Amino acid sequence: MHKRADAKDSVEWHVAMKPGKRRNLDKEHSVQGLLHQLEKLKAGIRAKVEHPFRVIKRQFGHTKVRYRGLKKNTEQLKTLFALSNLWMVRHRLAAGA
Repeated sequence: MHKRADAKDSVEWHVAMKPGKRRNLDKEHSVQGLLHQLEKLKAGIRAKVEHPFRVIKRQFGHTKVRYRGLKKNTEQLKTLFALSNLWMVRHRLAAGA
């Protein structure tokens, strides 16, 4: 991200710290403790965002790109994300029935 000249000023990047660097943080130190909490927050947000993609890839088998046209691909992805939402709340739906 630091190497891209076109994205230097336009976007504020929130990239995760490398695991080795995060592991070396001293959680007792005030600044490093805050950095550790920030990294945990970023990881929690990333987990929520990435979960529907995992469902689409693993449960519905959408792992390879198919070239069918932009409209068909868009509609298929919309349908798959709607199904992934249903998949993730299936236990709550079954409990209410």
